Amino acid sequence: MALGADVVAADVDDVGSLERGFSGAHGAYCVTFSSEHCSPDREKAQASNLAHAAAAAGVRHAIWSTFEDTRKYVPLSDPRMPHPAGRLQGAALRRDGRGGPRVHGPGRAHDLPADIVLLGELDLLRHGAEARPRRGARFHAADGRQETPGIATEDIGRFAHGLFKAGGEFVGSTVGVAGEHLTGAQMAASLARALGQTVRYNAVPPDVYRGFGFPGADDLGNMFQFKAEFESLYCGHRDLALVHRLNPAVQTFDRWLTANARRIPLE
Repeated sequence: MALGADVVAADVDDVGSLERGFSGAHGAYCVTFSSEHCSPDREKAQASNLAHAAAAAGVRHAIWSTFEDTRKYVPLSDPRMPHPAGRLQGAALRRDGRGGPRVHGPGRAHDLPADIVLLGELDLLRHGAEARPRRGARFHAADGRQETPGIATEDIGRFAHGLFKAGGEFVGSTVGVAGEHLTGAQMAASLARALGQTVRYNAVPPDVYRGFGFPGADDLGNMFQFKAEFESLYCGHRDLALVHRLNPAVQTFDRWLTANARRIPLE
């Protein structure tokens, strides 16, 4: 590659391929893939593979991509949210599968020098059907009255680079990443300006979202409810000042739209 990077194929289900991929690397950004399979047990195994391979390859700084573990705030005895039967017992399977000690615990077991990064939402408008604008002026997601942290995918990499450059300052810490905290109404206003058409935000109650019936709808409904009911905690975990310190070029939603509005698939 022109910038001196080597691209190595690896498979999170194959420890040997991960060891080869990590070989000679100073640091590793570790991500598990719950949305691919919705299996907390498989995600736990993938996390163990990543941690084992990073330790075996002598990685000196690992960054673990994760979310809050909602079970700390909405226990099984809490009736506010239904818990998916027969699966990981937490309010939001996707979030808890990635955020719980089942996943980033293996890193501690291997004594990896690691940071834990709490992500904001990614480029859902560009890639996720659940938040995609519909042609004719509306888009759907969670309650539009609460603020939600958002981050462009490319800014996650820049933030991780900032953590690596900071050396050991954040090792053992949990830090959050977001470009802005915006309400659904604010996002709709930005979309209207960028797309040149009227855009209204359609807030979908969590119970309605859970009833949509597509795979993962119950988990996403719970996730939206968690973010709404724990707005201060969820946003508070994502310190915008720290994000700007580690990635001064972090994008606002308006700036992201300037570059990506034409790539948003309208339905």
